[in-house]
Amino acid sequence: MRKICKTIPMKYDEGYAERNGVKIFYRDYGPKDADPILLVHGLGAQLVHWPEHLINFLLENNLRPITFDNRDAGLSSRFKKKPSIVLGYLRYFFRLPIKSEYTLNDMAKDAIDVLDHLDISKAHILGTSMGGMISQIICAKYPNRVKTFTLIASTASIPGPFNGATKEVREMMVSRSQSTNPTIDDVYQRELKWVGLIGMQGKNIDTPKFREDTINNFNRIKDIKDGYGYARQLTAILSSKNRIKKVKSIKAKTLLIHGKYDPVLNVKNSYFMNKLIVNSELMVIPNMRHLIEEEILDQFKEKLKLHLSI
Repeated sequence: MRKICKTIPMKYDEGYAERNGVKIFYRDYGPKDADPILLVHGLGAQLVHWPEHLINFLLENNLRPITFDNRDAGLSSRFKKKPSIVLGYLRYFFRLPIKSEYTLNDMAKDAIDVLDHLDISKAHILGTSMGGMISQIICAKYPNRVKTFTLIASTASIPGPFNGATKEVREMMVSRSQSTNPTIDDVYQRELKWVGLIGMQGKNIDTPKFREDTINNFNRIKDIKDGYGYARQLTAILSSKNRIKKVKSIKAKTLLIHGKYDPVLNVKNSYFMNKLIVNSELMVIPNMRHLIEEEILDQFKEKLKLHLSI
């Protein structure tokens, strides 16, 4: 179904890719004859959380952005268990086994299912944060489906978001994993605090546009009663096996982008991945933390354009 986006001046197709009863909601910005790039987002994020300036940049450079809601986010399938992140974190800390309803491998297959549904044999892969972890598996396990790999603010080593996260970030993640049925004001105040914590320092985010976007994103899923999707995704991260061997096997041309003062995943993770991936280049951005604000994209867009031009 072709729709006109209210916030970005472009058209897109959207729908579901389904396998074994799991439905993954996607958005295809087209055009069909452009070079496809699959964007894999992070923990708790919906496809609408991809910044407009990034989508526009890709379209302007003859690429075909395809975004999707990971399972347990947005309009994609929700699962059933109600995991305890406090217990999960304790088991993770003491290196005890953690049971999860699904794994990052399952989430990587979801992404491949979207490409299959759209009859795309090969695409550029861009992943950020948890989406970068999923993308590592895509590139390692399905190398014939990958043109290039762009990995932003992610990690390959300890399988969890606590690898270098600050105390404030850890506390907010645990708090969010236990939040159910929040009001729109609860969500707005939480988003202000979260983006203020992981976004550019000193940037004013309490704007009418930020409020409008937050309300629209909330309304997109307001009828979904289950509030444990974030916790289940986090459990999937904590329970995943070490990906170092997988990352070392990646042969795709890889561009690593990381903020020098990322409070979620320390920049040391990308230095490590740069050593693991033979065909990789690392760009560390001094004033970037964990998000891709327009001012941040401006600093690496030419490098990204060149990287995607093969």
